[in-house]
Amino acid sequence: MFIYATKRILLMIPTLFAVSLLIFILLNVSAGDPGAQQAAGDGSQDAQKGDSRESYRIFKEQFNLDKPILFNTRYSLDGADVAAAIGDILNEEGSVPLTRQIEAQNNMDDWGGYAVPGLLDCLVNCQTEAARAKASQRLAINAQEKLLTGYIDSDVSKEEAARQKAKNREIRKSNTELATWSYEAWGKAAANPDDEKSKTTHGKRVGEVESFWATWWTKNESRWDYTTGEKVSIFFFDTRFAKYWSNLLRLDFGKSHLDKKPVLETVLSKLKYSITLAVSSVFLIYFISLPLGIWSAVKQGTVADQLVTFVLFMLYSLPSFFVAVILLNLFTVGDWAVFPNIGFQSDNADQMTTLQYVKDVLWHVCLPIACMSYGGLAALSRYARTGLLDVIRSDYIRTARAKGLPEGVVIIKHAARNGMIPIITLMATLLPALIGGSVIIEVIFGIPGMGSYMFSSILQYDYNAVMVVLLISSFLTLVGMLLADLSYALVDPRITFD
Repeated sequence: MFIYATKRILLMIPTLFAVSLLIFILLNVSAGDPGAQQAAGDGSQDAQKGDSRESYRIFKEQFNLDKPILFNTRYSLDGADVAAAIGDILNEEGSVPLTRQIEAQNNMDDWGGYAVPGLLDCLVNCQTEAARAKASQRLAINAQEKLLTGYIDSDVSKEEAARQKAKNREIRKSNTELATWSYEAWGKAAANPDDEKSKTTHGKRVGEVESFWATWWTKNESRWDYTTGEKVSIFFFDTRFAKYWSNLLRLDFGKSHLDKKPVLETVLSKLKYSITLAVSSVFLIYFISLPLGIWSAVKQGTVADQLVTFVLFMLYSLPSFFVAVILLNLFTVGDWAVFPNIGFQSDNADQMTTLQYVKDVLWHVCLPIACMSYGGLAALSRYARTGLLDVIRSDYIRTARAKGLPEGVVIIKHAARNGMIPIITLMATLLPALIGGSVIIEVIFGIPGMGSYMFSSILQYDYNAVMVVLLISSFLTLVGMLLADLSYALVDPRITFD
């Protein structure tokens, strides 16, 4: 058994990698853009430029959203690629759709430093002054060096935090200087296009900018002289997925795009709500369904069995959101208002004793637990009934009866144990249910657990939050499957791992 368990644990590593890859791709290619409200603001086109645009660009850098998803070939960008993007942004002929203009602007932001050689080429060789001016403006942005980290982690040493802050100050100082070396096209820069003095001043400014960037490139050209090894490294490792997994290896699940807090910290704070609901409902389901399934199998074909089957299938067919709304209307308002209608605890819970707090929480979760339990109760009792029916027809059960053993001993000790294989299989899904929560029930009853957190994270495109919940749920599913497989040998001696 030990060797089998070890092999299964080792197999979890590539399985989790494949699961994370699939989830990551689905999240990143889905519709929507995390943090887009920082660029869109009130939805006006003007929000696509200026401070809002710059804020959005920095936001994407901090969360690696400016990088390709899986493979990075941006080291091959040349002057033609950059000139085409600048042409789409400027739209001098008025033939480029707005969506393409925005896409070109986003591409230019995302290319970052990889676009610098192409921008320098366009600064010298682009045919229109507007394109050359735009190239100078983009150089003042794309040539800037990235900060070491967007947010200094609280768990680093004071010395390391001081070093990061000092380095970031140097980078900001250098970036501030680079940001000044750009110019506007003549048509925009001239207060009076017929003023020769103004034109001469503009030409001098253009010459100074071009001279500065020529000198700067001479000093920094080696940064873009990629070797084959560096290209391979960029291709595989300068991507969103590679950056995310490098953080996972350090058990860093990233920060939320919304509140900039570590998502794992938020997840742990939500667990108490979902675990309370899940453990209570699971206990209730098994406590009722197993005896009910065994009793129904023993009473197979009787009127009582048919009546119980009918009632259970009726319960199973009722959607949980429908039952939740019915219970809310019946027992939280009006003459029968005996339960609170929302929340996990009362507002004055911090002033209660431990016993009072437990009672208060139980009173709040009665209806949610009922809604989460009745469907599983119906299904699990049927599985228990079916598993036991297959066993009680076996030869060894007839042999036990022939020996004169009491019917209760035959059913409970011999038949029920071996009939639990389907139930154990279903137990593999219990662990992820503890953290996944119930989205519908938690939202309807206003419980701030994992389900409602997952729902709001999806609506807000908070990728890191969604990823951490799905990854932990996947891991717990694999653990649950392993525990279920090991449990088979405990209930059925015919199963071994030799």
